[in-house]
Amino acid sequence: MEALDRIFIRIGEAFSTFLAQYLPAPVVTVIGMFLSAIIISTFAALTFMLLTWLERKFVGRMQDRIGPNRVGPFGLLQPIADAIKMFTKELITPAGAHKVVYNLAPILVVAPSLMIFAVIPFGRDMVAADLDVGVLYLIALSSATEVAILMAGWASRNKFSLLGAMRAVAQMLSYEVPLVLILLTLVLMAGSMRLTDLVAVQGVPFAFLQPVAFVIFIVAAAAELNRTPFDIPEAESELVAGYHTEYGGMKFGLFMMAEFIAAFGMAALVTTVFLGGWRPWLIPLPSWLWFLIKTYLVLFVFIWFRGTFPRLRIDQLQAFCWKFLVPVTLLNVIVTGVVVTFVPLVRNGEVVVRGIGGWATVTVVYFAVNVVFALVVAWLYRRPTLQAVQQIQVGQPAGRGLSREVQTA
Repeated sequence: MEALDRIFIRIGEAFSTFLAQYLPAPVVTVIGMFLSAIIISTFAALTFMLLTWLERKFVGRMQDRIGPNRVGPFGLLQPIADAIKMFTKELITPAGAHKVVYNLAPILVVAPSLMIFAVIPFGRDMVAADLDVGVLYLIALSSATEVAILMAGWASRNKFSLLGAMRAVAQMLSYEVPLVLILLTLVLMAGSMRLTDLVAVQGVPFAFLQPVAFVIFIVAAAAELNRTPFDIPEAESELVAGYHTEYGGMKFGLFMMAEFIAAFGMAALVTTVFLGGWRPWLIPLPSWLWFLIKTYLVLFVFIWFRGTFPRLRIDQLQAFCWKFLVPVTLLNVIVTGVVVTFVPLVRNGEVVVRGIGGWATVTVVYFAVNVVFALVVAWLYRRPTLQAVQQIQVGQPAGRGLSREVQTA
């Protein structure tokens, strides 16, 4: 099992040793960085193709359909057919578009999605760049995506595209606030912004120590990714297709690639900071395999959302963020700071919790605090919740009124 766990590391070490016999050390380092970039890009492209097939298959089953089944066995070659279609379509640029910004936007929107993988620990000692400020690096990358989306909407010279871009940026900026606040609580618990340290601290996954934060993070992540039920920037009934309305061919394919790769990156981040990363659960498997299993479980949750929930309105989406998620996450930061002061997990860079008994005590304390916190939040928001339920059910009186009008006519 140890050999299988470190197979990729040993391949890399063997290749570096071979190059070091003929080339200077700086050149070997540059070649290693270049090959790492190629491997990450290839992995991202293959992940994009697999996710397009998986999502259509899963959603098809949820909606009593078969999904892709014509190209290859079980439709497995459908992503290749889609890629051929994207590459062979004519690339059309609108006459009034700002050509430089218009053509640059699809490239810039993909780049941050690929750069996420640089700091994600895919397995034991399997991280391309183990940055001290890994969490801050991820936050900065998410901001770069918003700039590219706004560039695409503005440069298209299309009102629907511009409205879609403004919606997308407003939504992503709004939901970044609770995401960052939740990451802050985890940094307080781990005492570090290095993602490998966050994994090392999780003798018990943070999802059990911070269940409220875990649920909020999943919801806010779906909104940050423009996934259903938060896919308002691409609402076809209102905006044709959103910020990429004027894009076709492979330019449109780059937007879709960025969306799916970002979904995988976000699922990998959830796995890293909440599910223990590559740390095994009971069954002894290679660390990188455990990481992929957990990541695809989170991706399945995102796909499950798409097949289950209807799309929200823009006012509901923003109200939910600023009136509920932001205040709750702010309170959670304060509560976590108090708990960490009295029941720390890390002191002076060292994990202070030892043994099954120690982790059991810490888990009970943190989980109990979260239960009390959830009850307090439910009590504080009881009236807004009832009002929201009444708004959702407002369709019933409207239906009765419509039936009366029909009978009168």
